[in-house]
Amino acid sequence: MSVPAIILPADPLNPRRPDPHFAWEARLLRESGGEHHLVDHDALLAGRAGEAVRWVPQDSGPLWYRGWMLPSARYADFAVALTARGGNLLTSAPGYAAAHELPGWYGVFEGATPDSVWIPSDGPVAPGPEELAAAAARLGGSGPAIVKDYVKSRKHEWHEACYVAELADLAAVGRVVERFVELQGEFLAGGVVLRRFEEFERVDGGVEGNRGSAEGTGNDGPGAGGRAVEARVWWLDGRPVLVGPHPDAPHQSVEPDLTEVRALVRALGCRFVTTDLASRADGSGWRVVEVGDGQVSELPHGIDPSGLLTSLIAV
Repeated sequence: MSVPAIILPADPLNPRRPDPHFAWEARLLRESGGEHHLVDHDALLAGRAGEAVRWVPQDSGPLWYRGWMLPSARYADFAVALTARGGNLLTSAPGYAAAHELPGWYGVFEGATPDSVWIPSDGPVAPGPEELAAAAARLGGSGPAIVKDYVKSRKHEWHEACYVAELADLAAVGRVVERFVELQGEFLAGGVVLRRFEEFERVDGGVEGNRGSAEGTGNDGPGAGGRAVEARVWWLDGRPVLVGPHPDAPHQSVEPDLTEVRALVRALGCRFVTTDLASRADGSGWRVVEVGDGQVSELPHGIDPSGLLTSLIAV
């Protein structure tokens, strides 16, 4: 059986080398006896998938991708272009979309993650007042929430384009959503999501007045006094192969309880995924605040991913 290779983004200024952001992964992969190929990320985003994979050898066999996020449609193009060259991405296009976009994974994790509703969109146009009112009602109609798209939030514009203090204030919901869509622009992924805001434990020990975001980012919510206690777990074929802190707080020491999450990851059925977990402020356990495709999930600085990379090339 062929050993999988890993595709990395090429350096735009020196396309014979990996993008500097992923150079350390390329080095560790070589030290582990693995092989990498390069892809032109800019060409992928521009819809020129055939051109983008020109450096991947013909008949390259099984492949993983480790690189920058791709819209689901561009990933599907990527998979088709590789197939035409005799390559096979081990994460299928439907599998990528299921892990990468909230509507793809939410049904499996419902109850273990903050309540969410979404409004699909064909482009960067904010939903109208009636659509937003109906969505807020489906989320309970009152209480705090955050706004995001199927993939990302605008956490650094917290009060302006992310946090809604009261869903019953539909004018405020509309203002935050409109600003969020405006800032996302052409990068709006899928549609608008309203997600219930929850309180998480803080690194500094605070609970009251120190709130974490249901997005799993938790660094600048109202009354923020420190980072939420968060972990990122990397799963391969239903097994946790790397557990570490969230990339936004790489020096945290975390030991999440994976008992409930393990069964949910297996139920999702995606081969290579990440789960971001946050510790509840009331001490009642861990919540899944985000799920992602492992190929495009960031590694925290300082963590040793050698075991993860070895597992990827050993499947």
